Amino acid sequence: MAAAWGRRGGPALLRGALGAAAGRACSSGAPVRAPAAGAQELQSSGRGRFLLEHAAPFSAFLTDSFGRQHNYLRISLTEKCNLRCQYCMPEEGVQLTPKSELLTAQEIITLARLFVKEGVEKIRLTGGEPLIRPDVVDIVGQLYKLEGLKTIAVTTNGINLTRLLPRLKEAGLNAINISLDTLVPAKFEFIVRRKGFHKVMEGIHKATELGYRPVKVNCVVMRGFNEDELLGFVDFTKDLPLDVRFIEYMPFDGNKWNFKKMVSYKEMLDTIKQRWPELEKLPCEISSTAKSYKVPHFQGQISFITSMSEHFCGSCNRLRITADGNLKVCLFGNSEVSLRDHLRAGASEEELIRIIGAAVGRKKKQHAGMFNISQMKNRPMILIGSHPEQRWHSTTGILQTQLRGCCVFQKDPSSAFDTKCLEASPVGQASVDCQSRETSPGSEFCTRDLASCTKVPHASDKLTHTDEEGRATMVNVGGKPDSRRSAVAGAVVRLGEKAFGMVRQNQVKKGDVLAVAQIAGIQGAKLTSQLIPLCHNIPLNHVEVSLSLDEARYAVVIRSSCQTWGRTGVEMEALTAASLAALTVYDMCKAVTHDIVIEEVKLLSKTGGQRGDFLRV
Repeated sequence: MAAAWGRRGGPALLRGALGAAAGRACSSGAPVRAPAAGAQELQSSGRGRFLLEHAAPFSAFLTDSFGRQHNYLRISLTEKCNLRCQYCMPEEGVQLTPKSELLTAQEIITLARLFVKEGVEKIRLTGGEPLIRPDVVDIVGQLYKLEGLKTIAVTTNGINLTRLLPRLKEAGLNAINISLDTLVPAKFEFIVRRKGFHKVMEGIHKATELGYRPVKVNCVVMRGFNEDELLGFVDFTKDLPLDVRFIEYMPFDGNKWNFKKMVSYKEMLDTIKQRWPELEKLPCEISSTAKSYKVPHFQGQISFITSMSEHFCGSCNRLRITADGNLKVCLFGNSEVSLRDHLRAGASEEELIRIIGAAVGRKKKQHAGMFNISQMKNRPMILIGSHPEQRWHSTTGILQTQLRGCCVFQKDPSSAFDTKCLEASPVGQASVDCQSRETSPGSEFCTRDLASCTKVPHASDKLTHTDEEGRATMVNVGGKPDSRRSAVAGAVVRLGEKAFGMVRQNQVKKGDVLAVAQIAGIQGAKLTSQLIPLCHNIPLNHVEVSLSLDEARYAVVIRSSCQTWGRTGVEMEALTAASLAALTVYDMCKAVTHDIVIEEVKLLSKTGGQRGDFLRV
């Protein structure tokens, strides 16, 4: 069976440090360091030398369809936590899974052994708060006995760290991440809704005393909360061997996320460089999620986790097991596979491997199939066991919809363009081109069924995206002047009474429809040039997508707006945003009904450019 399934027969790359190619560059342009702790660090211990000498080809079951090898497993030990961080958990807490449905210590070790056997080299214990689980020290001790496991790490809020760390270190814990979002005690209590600042600080110092290098400190940066403490956190690394990791604020259920709270990596970096212009970029690991920097002569360093602004999906090597035994191949996806159920049903090792391999094989290229990170319906972060990463779907299929009859009247006497009426017909029928006799100054766009007219600028007398021989070509905008451009587009999605009610009550299984569609539209606008072949890649200054509910029509009404300063307009970006938001609404509701109609996808207004402004009235 093992031979038939190609077990451990994936790409012939050695595990761990042997998998890095010397001189490769990471996404930020810095030199690449070997994965995990690096070959030199591994060779510094007898255990490390043994693992390097006995490295095996990586498991095909933990390699996805994009060639990513998943050698890092995060295991949530509990859903409980003794804090209530605002970005992580609703103030009222979450509905906990019954204890009988959580993984036992033995089940955790059984699954961990299976993953390690297939090539996992690093296991991180998370929560909830992992250090409130009574048997956490014993679990670490049993993990340490697994042959092939190089790193056992824990992510903790630090409240219980001082008391437990000596025993954890003795059991085999060799890496620590501590969450701390402020250096101000009063602000700490506000953010986490509990006391405990001094306990966390004691835990950080205890970790440095016990020789952990570096002690990683996770700081979620939130505008209006703690972005004013960036310099203080950098200074925190001056005399301590810390790696302060600034994490871009990310969306999870219950954290009331919005774009205004997010401080981007580049903004943070600019702020820090104003104080320390000599800040140095450090080499990064192939699968690293962090961009690391160091102030010369400081003991520690800083890093940025850029999940929102610059995702790192291409090198993702992480899998997650939730406290109730579900495997998540992507933090941003709400798709999960219950390993607990299969384990308790008596599944054999080979059956479990096939189940895991199938899940890994379905892993999407990025963010569970999203174009970028979104404001998604997913487990609250506390139930996943991670600092920020989430999901939306690539839409499938094309909706057949009835096109509205419309006429375009060209009434500019200075134009040689004939006045024509283009009447759109139902899908599958040809459009009719007929002459119109109306003439008057200006020009109008009329939809017959709405009796509405729109003033439009002069039209071109030829298609701008074809050459003289009729072949597709991109417009050369090099000679155009830069100007301020904006565009607004809209769309309507008619859901029907049942689906509309579920959206309004936020009861759709896939998640928060309006929130997901909003981010889908925003990311769609940013990726327009990749979706529409002849569109220019435009640096957008602003994108906004809003969705509202129209109860009279049982519809979602979408409005998108885009702005830029450049040589070409942003109509396509606005239309793409509205379209993708509409398609995402359809995708999330199609399990309820397929009787959904997307209509009125149209440009509402534009400003800037040689052809003047446009306003649909």
